[in-house]
Amino acid sequence: MIKANKVMPAVVAEVVRKAPLTPEKVAFAWRLAVGAAIDKSTTVRLADNGVLYVRAETPAWLAAVRKSTSLIQIRLEDLLGEGTIKKIQFD
Repeated sequence: MIKANKVMPAVVAEVVRKAPLTPEKVAFAWRLAVGAAIDKSTTVRLADNGVLYVRAETPAWLAAVRKSTSLIQIRLEDLLGEGTIKKIQFD
């Protein structure tokens, strides 16, 4: 028997990857990648050139996101597809 908590992340990532790239999809992937607390304190926008612009409510939240940029980018690639996010830039 395979446990659901082992399979679900891969299933969700596969479904999200196949959906059309929209601002809502990017926001959903962002929330999954960073968690509810950071999501609530940030906004993101994906430009046509693959740059993800991140804006945070406070410098502390911005510092938290900057610290985890590498991990966030890996998670976003898993959800959105490799090469979708070319760079993360902070506003």
